[in-house]
Amino acid sequence: MTATTPAAPTATASAFRTTRRHRATRSFVVTCSLAAAVIALFVLTMMVGSFQLTAEEVVASVLHLRDDASVDFVVRDLRLPTAASALAVGLALGAAGTIFQQLLRNPLASPDFVGITSGAGLAAITGIVLLQVGGLVVSALALGGAVTAALLMYVLAWRDGVAGYRFILIGIGVSLFFDGLIGYMLTRAQLSDARQAMHWLTGSVGQASPGELRLLLGALLLLLPTAVLLQRQLRALELGDDTARALGTRTELSRAGLLATAVVLTALAVAVAGPIIFVALIAGPIANRLLGPATGGIIPASLVGATLLLTADLVAVHLLPTPLPTGVVTGAVGAPYLLWLLATTNRQGAGG
Repeated sequence: MTATTPAAPTATASAFRTTRRHRATRSFVVTCSLAAAVIALFVLTMMVGSFQLTAEEVVASVLHLRDDASVDFVVRDLRLPTAASALAVGLALGAAGTIFQQLLRNPLASPDFVGITSGAGLAAITGIVLLQVGGLVVSALALGGAVTAALLMYVLAWRDGVAGYRFILIGIGVSLFFDGLIGYMLTRAQLSDARQAMHWLTGSVGQASPGELRLLLGALLLLLPTAVLLQRQLRALELGDDTARALGTRTELSRAGLLATAVVLTALAVAVAGPIIFVALIAGPIANRLLGPATGGIIPASLVGATLLLTADLVAVHLLPTPLPTGVVTGAVGAPYLLWLLATTNRQGAGG
């Protein structure tokens, strides 16, 4: 009798290990598949155009494996900056969006809607229209605007802690206020400056200076691993502050670190490509659908963001009768998803 007593706990432990192994396997397979898709789209972006290239020619030029002046000019000087911008901005927005959604426990908690993007955009437009600056100065202004917006919302939402819905509602109000200021600045600008600002506000990859792109790529190399290291704290915070504290998580310090990571990624992405909407909103939910039980991965969400933006850029430039800014395509795809999300969330009784 006593010999069979441990059987139930042993079976439970074995089932838990099996489930955990299946989740890890699925996460690995999905992440590798998304990485392969991103690499394929990255190469395809540099293959198509008025001067057609093969995948071999593109890879050889990017990796400096072969010297061909005409191919190198097309790939490295014309197409690589745009492809790299789409890749970097997509990675940044995908990671930032899923951090916000998990941290605030709400699928609507995207930098697009809680004022971060608008704050960065207002500061960048101020530099473009009023100060007549560009390059890294615009990046610095966008970062300052995003940080200011985040601090403002954090202070206004603080009531013995930060609740998700309060942060989102205040963020929507701050976003509308910043959008109003952007509209006012455009009415006071010269026609050429206003046209440039409107194009920037639509969002388009390939309009950044080399310095801005290098800054974003460097930030990704630093901040994506940081976000992955903070993922354990993020999962604990998803369970609520009380549970997170019981698990030994320093809630406010962890929340501040995660918010800072997401804010910097969003600000630099906005500086490079303008406020491209909806990528941060939909990247995380798509990654969760692919991951199944292994939801919440920051790297898969960032890869989905890169896939979406590379695809949107291909569609905007090569598949439409007239080339359009990338933000037009992401908006056309994201708006129906937002309507569906609002409808389903409300039916489930979680929409407030």
